[in-house]
Amino acid sequence: MSRLPFLNKKVIAWAFYDWANSAFALSVLAVLFPLVLGNYWSAGDDGAAVTARLGWVTFAASAVVCVTAPIFGTIADAGGYRKRFLFVLAVIGAVMTAALGLVGEGNWPLALGVYLIASVGFYSSTVFYDSLIIDVAEPRYYSMVSTLGFALGYLGGAALLALHLWMLKSPEKFGMANTSEVFSFAFVSVGIWWLVFLLPLLYFVPERHSAIEVTRGAIRAAYGELKATMLEVRKYRNVVIFLAAYWLYIGGVFTVIFMAVNFGQRLGFDDQDLVMALLITNFIGFPATLLYGAIAQRFGPKLGIYIALLAYIGACMWAITMTEVREFYIMAIIIGLVQGGVQGLSRSLYASLIPSDQPGEFFGFYSMVTKFAHVLGPAMVAVAATLWDDPKWVLLTLIPLFVCGAVLLGLVRLTPAVAAGVSRSQ
Repeated sequence: MSRLPFLNKKVIAWAFYDWANSAFALSVLAVLFPLVLGNYWSAGDDGAAVTARLGWVTFAASAVVCVTAPIFGTIADAGGYRKRFLFVLAVIGAVMTAALGLVGEGNWPLALGVYLIASVGFYSSTVFYDSLIIDVAEPRYYSMVSTLGFALGYLGGAALLALHLWMLKSPEKFGMANTSEVFSFAFVSVGIWWLVFLLPLLYFVPERHSAIEVTRGAIRAAYGELKATMLEVRKYRNVVIFLAAYWLYIGGVFTVIFMAVNFGQRLGFDDQDLVMALLITNFIGFPATLLYGAIAQRFGPKLGIYIALLAYIGACMWAITMTEVREFYIMAIIIGLVQGGVQGLSRSLYASLIPSDQPGEFFGFYSMVTKFAHVLGPAMVAVAATLWDDPKWVLLTLIPLFVCGAVLLGLVRLTPAVAAGVSRSQ
């Protein structure tokens, strides 16, 4: 038997969508947009005001997806349209990302609007991408397959960001006059990258189809199904407890991701140092996330998640004393070791808890909870930036999210096979 029995063409094609859209998550969401918003579209504006803008636009994107995810999930299940929805939303996200390269200096309102649409496309497409995991892998391999996706995402995102960093250091080598032209090219290249590496999933990933047809009352039915799911909490006890835990800790994880560059800017660190630190995070994230998959395969997914949450608590406490850029680099390394693992294992753990015949609906609900968590973090940041000028204290408010999330996670009951790890259960 192969040492990697879960690895096949459809798994690789599925995982490559993480490679595709992680260019947006890293280059745009974590690096390019915060940098360009602060230095180009909002040049000369107060730093706290820029932080608040970034927080509120992220809040708005997450709120839109929070409302629409149950609709998408239920309709996709009813008609077997998950790949079609993913394609349309990915194209919208990619085209709007490329359009950011055309926004002129000082035009931060237009930049926020285009970014909002691109973000909605990015987040919404993941509803369908996540749900397709049950079509490409057996339940016992969910952790390995899920973390493979995140690992490839880190590697692909880091590869493209490395090119962008090289261009920022030497624009003239690429025939560009200044960094503004590099930023424009970078946004366009992310959009193209996203579309090109979407193709393997479209061609090689199968999709289960349902005999149920989508009717004109699909939207009402979608919220009806959501209401029914929420009312039957006893039937889905583990799902509800896990989602409550996940809502708390993933809100903290996401806030750390989207705040990193803005946090470094507020401390006066050089932009190239900030980009390089995040590049290191992602290159480290590739092997570290694969290692997390192996840990979950052996010991179960909970242990890996607990390790990650402990690291985030320590990082937030350490951040309040940070004064030097080398400390920012060290923190980037620590986050790189755990960031992909906590996301990948959360996705696989959730997949092991839900009914296999309703993946779109349940992952739509998962996405809604995820985006509701994404609403929580940015809103906290936006309010804190309005009340306090020092960005360090914002991170302290995230610690209760990690602690309470870990406590609730301990209440989730897993089957012996999932709790102990596949290698122990066979």
